[in-house]
Amino acid sequence: MRYVMQQKLLSLADSFTIKDENERDAFLVKGKFFSFGDKLSFQDAAGNELVYIDQRMLNWSPTYELWRGSDLLAVVKRELFSFIHHRFTVDVPGPDDLEAEGDFLDHEYAFTRGDRVVATVSKRWFTWTDTYGIEIADGEDPVLILASAVVVDMVCHGDNKRR
Repeated sequence: MRYVMQQKLLSLADSFTIKDENERDAFLVKGKFFSFGDKLSFQDAAGNELVYIDQRMLNWSPTYELWRGSDLLAVVKRELFSFIHHRFTVDVPGPDDLEAEGDFLDHEYAFTRGDRVVATVSKRWFTWTDTYGIEIADGEDPVLILASAVVVDMVCHGDNKRR
């Protein structure tokens, strides 16, 4: 499935709209303006919260928890010692963790599970604002991958790093 994720330009907190391949609104991500650390609500098009994104404070490396209701869905963390390029881990309960690796400055990276690419993120075809094409393999959890892509964007291109 293909999605287009676009950051809203005129927003006081991080906010994104995510459209499906038919250009219909699929998800909304709304950040909280006054909070200690990043806190976002990942919602379906009707406004129902699917995942709550909460930045863990007091960590050496940027770390975010993704909550689906009262269940921890995943912990997304940028690897601390990756000098040539950034790498993120998406630690899900049990096996099947994901890694995101690629050129984050140019918005070109992939999510992998073991040796298998499960999603690709590309800004190649979009030049206005922070807009990405995200292609997710069949059978994967689009909410997990899209929420993880939101975290990667906030870490790599936060307010003071945006182009």
